[in-house]
Amino acid sequence: MQRRHLLCAAAAATLPFAAQAQDFPAKPITVIVSFAAGGNNDIRARMLGVEVAKSLGKSIVVDNKPGASGNIGHDYVARQAADGYTLGIGAMGPLAVNPSLYPKMNFGAKDFTPIVLIEKAPLVLVTRVDKPFKNLKDVITAAKARPGGLSIANAGPGGAHHLSAELFKQQAGIFMLSIPYKGGGPAANALLSGEVDMMFEQTYAALPSIQAGKTRALAVTSEKRLPSLPDVPTMAELGYPSVTVSNWLGLVGPKGMPPAVVKRLNESFNAALGVPDVRSKITGPGNEIGGGTPEQFASFIEAENKRWAQVVKAANIKLE
Repeated sequence: MQRRHLLCAAAAATLPFAAQAQDFPAKPITVIVSFAAGGNNDIRARMLGVEVAKSLGKSIVVDNKPGASGNIGHDYVARQAADGYTLGIGAMGPLAVNPSLYPKMNFGAKDFTPIVLIEKAPLVLVTRVDKPFKNLKDVITAAKARPGGLSIANAGPGGAHHLSAELFKQQAGIFMLSIPYKGGGPAANALLSGEVDMMFEQTYAALPSIQAGKTRALAVTSEKRLPSLPDVPTMAELGYPSVTVSNWLGLVGPKGMPPAVVKRLNESFNAALGVPDVRSKITGPGNEIGGGTPEQFASFIEAENKRWAQVVKAANIKLE
């Protein structure tokens, strides 16, 4: 009799979660984007939101909360109810890099429920066509001959541009002067004007200048050669497999979300990533499709945290 009461009590305790998952979603879902409207995170959230809304039968509302390198929006998501109605676009910086850069943060990766990896955006090392660097070997040779004599731009301390450069310098055993700018646009303008020698640039942003013959692509940081740049070797091919880098983003929610709700969202977003038009818009500019299980995304975030913590410490990167 006592065992029967215990079983009934346990079943009753799970009813709210089961009912919630079965009825989910019963109202619109808000997706927080921690960066300004018009950026890649924002575009991807809105594009996927249209497809996911069709499968879930409820609208997806995108709300931008930019600031503090993405920390403001992520902190907001972490503090919401774990019911699946407030989600966030989880980005590389806030989830895997910022904990090693900022002396104090109100959240960590453990404060989120990973749902699905959306995409990876590899970078490409570019230089102006009139620079003497024809390949990666030329860069390394010149850097070793004149330590600190070459300059490499980035979009700000701690970003994917900056970290890719620091990782490359560490692996190649060279020293180049890192020049920070307030965003990828200003950094790219400095490259095109000849103010700096080179930069690691997001592939989708670098392609127009490469195709116009203004810049030369020396290497890509993807695992395999990109369809958009089939003649450009990967860093791994050139002997630097550790310099395989992507500026990634995925879907997360507050910690403690019901597994059934996570499963429903994961399935819906995976299905959206499989829509041909969505796939072409992600892969066309040189990005890679994400997808997979929540567990795979969680493992990926954990690995990225450990990796970038080591790079930040070795390069002694600090935010002033």
